Amino acid sequence: MSRPGPTVKSLMEALEGPVHGLVSAPRGLDALVHSVVVAHPDDPVPPGSLIVAPTGGAEAVALAERAVRGGASAVAVPGTPDDGLRDLDLAVLSVDPALAATEFAALARTALDSFDPEDRHRDLFSLAQTVATLTGGIVSIEDGANRVLAYSASHEGADELRQQTILGRDCPSSFIAHLRAWGVDERIRAGEVVEVAERPDLGASRRRVVGIRAGDRPLGSIWVQQVERPLSPTSDQVLRGAARLAAVHVSRVNSGSRASGHDTGELSMGLLTGAFDSDALARHLGVDPATPVSVIALALREEEVDQPWRLHQAAEVVSVYAAAYRRNALVIPACGLLYVLLPTPSGQAPLTWVRELVAMLRQHNGTPVQGSVAGVAPRMRAVPGLKKHASRILEVISDDPDRLVADYEETRSSVVLREVVEYLAERPHLRDERLDSLDDDQRRSLSAYLDAFGDVTSAATGLHVHPNTLRHRIRRICALTGLDLDDADQRLLASVSLRV
Repeated sequence: MSRPGPTVKSLMEALEGPVHGLVSAPRGLDALVHSVVVAHPDDPVPPGSLIVAPTGGAEAVALAERAVRGGASAVAVPGTPDDGLRDLDLAVLSVDPALAATEFAALARTALDSFDPEDRHRDLFSLAQTVATLTGGIVSIEDGANRVLAYSASHEGADELRQQTILGRDCPSSFIAHLRAWGVDERIRAGEVVEVAERPDLGASRRRVVGIRAGDRPLGSIWVQQVERPLSPTSDQVLRGAARLAAVHVSRVNSGSRASGHDTGELSMGLLTGAFDSDALARHLGVDPATPVSVIALALREEEVDQPWRLHQAAEVVSVYAAAYRRNALVIPACGLLYVLLPTPSGQAPLTWVRELVAMLRQHNGTPVQGSVAGVAPRMRAVPGLKKHASRILEVISDDPDRLVADYEETRSSVVLREVVEYLAERPHLRDERLDSLDDDQRRSLSAYLDAFGDVTSAATGLHVHPNTLRHRIRRICALTGLDLDDADQRLLASVSLRV
């Protein structure tokens, strides 16, 4: 039986670094891709091809229109796409504008040629690209015999050693001998992140390396080559987290397991919903179900249409940082948010770490990312209740984009009130139905008056009206509805009803 070919989706996953996003996909991402072609508007378009546009703008639109007629599977366009590409009956990918069309096509052909529907290295390639993004270097992941398992997309600055390693699929023996002579292997086995000095005679630029281990058993290593600029100040932290994640992936590769990060994500969802045996799920995922866990949620605050793709990319980044902070941390994309279950033996939620994480994500994503800390679940089965609080907290602070993080204690009243309002919305007979006759101005006026505890001057200032105007409106509202604002119960019910 012939193996199924690569789809647009699988190529996007393989090219996660060079592909910046999905512009449009009216027919989905399941179309098979048979070839990769760099083309101009007048060039022939092979059916089932990924067409790479050399430039953007009107020329890219003309090429894409031709691709639709020719039966292409997708079009890749550099940089910010023209609006004319969004309405085409074709998948359109936005790719890194720093890459020439021929460079991107070469990467796509490599992914096409090496496609395997049961490829167990895919998660490692994705991890390598994430580490490259976070450190600013060029990354390769090797097994214990110095054979290359995965690597980040190449770009300018790759040294001779990098090229030899990737082309030959293993590290040159001369460099391995150099590492042994310097004692690098021993330091890696001891758990250090090691800086390896530049060796021009061996064609090697400055590097950092960390070992991949399962307990005391060495499984391989992660290498980051410095390019023109120094590596990120957080590179050591990134490498330590990546090494913990890589240990899981490499173990799966070595054991022949077909389990993937996607499978793990689906299982982890059960911990959030409580629909399955939480203790059994936790053990399966390698987490002690009796360990207290902090329940954290992150909102990317993206405005792009392609939220799931961006959420997946952010999940990779958060996974690396979370793994560096706590072994066995779980990062779970769900309902447009990222949830982090962080083992917390101390019982004290890590607010400072979450603020640092959110600040890093804001810089990385360029969006006003916000985080919430719902609290610490005493064991895994208590997670679903806190998960609801985590998402509610993010709703509460959404109107304050300058706020990085909030916890349950500081937002408790607003969170509980939102749940009350939601409850009432589903049961109209519990609301004060007399207020339904009010128009929008009257509802705003009454709400402001009640929120100000009857302080007309303060409420009028917020509404930008004269105090006498507001007094007249309140008298009119009471006359229309029969509302008695001297009655505390009526005031409370009116205040809540106006929020529904």
